[in-house]
Amino acid sequence: MATDKRGNSLGNLNFADETGAFKKKASTFRNFISSAENARFRPELNRYHLYVSMACPWAHRTLATRVLKGLTQIISVSVVHWHMDNNGWRFMNKEEASKRSSKSDISNGTEDHLYGFDRFKQLYFKADPEYAGRFTVPVLWDKKLETIVNNESSEILRMFHSEFNSLLPSEYAELDLYPKEKRHEIDEINSWIHDNINSGVYKTGFSTKQEIYDKEVANVFNHLDMVEQILAKNKESFNSFLIGNKLTEADIRLFTTIVRFDAVYVQHFKCNLKMIRYDYPNIHKWLRFLYWKIPGFKETTDFDHIKYHYTKSHPGINPNGITPLGPVPNILNYS
Repeated sequence: MATDKRGNSLGNLNFADETGAFKKKASTFRNFISSAENARFRPELNRYHLYVSMACPWAHRTLATRVLKGLTQIISVSVVHWHMDNNGWRFMNKEEASKRSSKSDISNGTEDHLYGFDRFKQLYFKADPEYAGRFTVPVLWDKKLETIVNNESSEILRMFHSEFNSLLPSEYAELDLYPKEKRHEIDEINSWIHDNINSGVYKTGFSTKQEIYDKEVANVFNHLDMVEQILAKNKESFNSFLIGNKLTEADIRLFTTIVRFDAVYVQHFKCNLKMIRYDYPNIHKWLRFLYWKIPGFKETTDFDHIKYHYTKSHPGINPNGITPLGPVPNILNYS
């Protein structure tokens, strides 16, 4: 999802460094929303706006948490177009918007609802005219101060989890995705899933040397095997999750990679040693349970947006921009 400091796409193969390995750069804006008396960013109704791509798994985790925590009427959203070109992310233009079947159809993204910007990089320059970093999603924007609060997905997820509870009905305020007694377990599993699965598929797909690819693809599946074992141990409870029988942020963070796995990563990133639907029965059941049975997952997953982005924005991997029709269906039913 990278662009250079002036917004030009780094391109498919330039995600890798000179060794042939993928490197994910750190986020830049790291402010927090807080109820503390002297906080610059305080929780308020209709003050914040979320910018995302439906394709990006890191942005997807913030979208899912926004729904799970009942924040849809408190935090508004704009979605970039699925195509990243040589000038980075863009928004849907007015002509494209006029052809949408309905306002709820966001498979091609939305307009910029706040400023009418054409390009996502304009938002970063509005926050900081001298900005020289990467123009990444997600972005949590403050409409009052007209600046970026944070562009690190894991921190936005935590803010959505806890900092708006005073504004929410009890059913949402009491949903605890990061319970104190389980935080050590959650942090531990998040750490190795992030490095080896969330980022692992990118390390595999953007490898430019055979030996790097061979190492990374094996590592992804070794860690998927670990997840499969964890869920197998938990399945004595009817609906098992990663941490016992309770939905936590660990499930959200893994879901956004697994839901893309068979549809994109198997073919596009060459993660084709196994498929979730055929080779990982416990992960497959967990995935379908979240998608079909828990509000927040299905409605924030747009397979068209996801598949078009990956297959038509990385010409070095897929030079003709052909989007495979399969797998059919993108996700199987839960039963």
